[in-house]
Amino acid sequence: MKKGITTIIAVISIALLWYFFIKPQDYQIRVIAKSNTGTVNQALKSWSKTLQESSISQKDDIAHLEQLIVIGDSIHIYNWTITPTNDSTSQLVIDVKDKDHSFMNKLLVPFADTNFEKQARKTVTDFIENLNIHRKEFKVTFMGEDHLPSTYCACVEHKTVQSNKAFGMMESYPFLNSVIASNEIQVNGVPFIETTDWNMKNDSIRFNFCYPIIKTDSLPIIKDIFYKEFIGMKSLKAIYNGNYMTSDRAWYTLLDYAEEKQIEVDKKPIEFFFNNPNMGGDALRWKAEVFMPITEQYE
Repeated sequence: MKKGITTIIAVISIALLWYFFIKPQDYQIRVIAKSNTGTVNQALKSWSKTLQESSISQKDDIAHLEQLIVIGDSIHIYNWTITPTNDSTSQLVIDVKDKDHSFMNKLLVPFADTNFEKQARKTVTDFIENLNIHRKEFKVTFMGEDHLPSTYCACVEHKTVQSNKAFGMMESYPFLNSVIASNEIQVNGVPFIETTDWNMKNDSIRFNFCYPIIKTDSLPIIKDIFYKEFIGMKSLKAIYNGNYMTSDRAWYTLLDYAEEKQIEVDKKPIEFFFNNPNMGGDALRWKAEVFMPITEQYE
């Protein structure tokens, strides 16, 4: 009898020790998001920037992020885990912890609906509402496999982050247009972006913004412009409609398909733009063809 009581006390003690001192979160929220992992990741980072006192960092991969939000005299830590359920829906698990008042939260949460819990639910609800608004601002249509043709082009190099990609384009559009027009260079297609480096951990990208042109022996030498042969390749293709600031949402659609079908791709997306963002208008009428190169191993 004494042995049984001792065992029960030991088990209860271990459980309480785990609950108060080891359990990583004070409160957990689960919710379904009608977007893929990459879109949730980028939308969460953009939304976090709109909050008054908030910072966010990506952990090991795009499915894990840690967000710090200052609420009064407390710092709330949100650990977001994104798990895809299908190609357009994700399960979000959010572990929330008060950095300085964790013990008290764990003591009260089982017995009362605390302000901490209410604030956590409101924060997650606000994000989901923001995400749902964002979903209506663009459309991605997966098209399958295609082969990009080769072309000669005039380019300007940019190094920035994904969210500023369109601003780089808007800078280069009038510059390249004026150079091409003033030098009577013959254009041979719509402008495009060739990504040369994409760091998915910190969202930094390096890309060439290019105009396809007809190659001649008398192309002018101009500062910040270089000429190159773009080599065509077999790729996965999607159509993106929406503001070009968020055309990277199509990148994640292509990556998801490649992972599902076990297709090895080179994570250096290429985008062809059929509208000039400087002209404005209804962004949902803007069109871009987005490609993710397939590696030779798959071919």
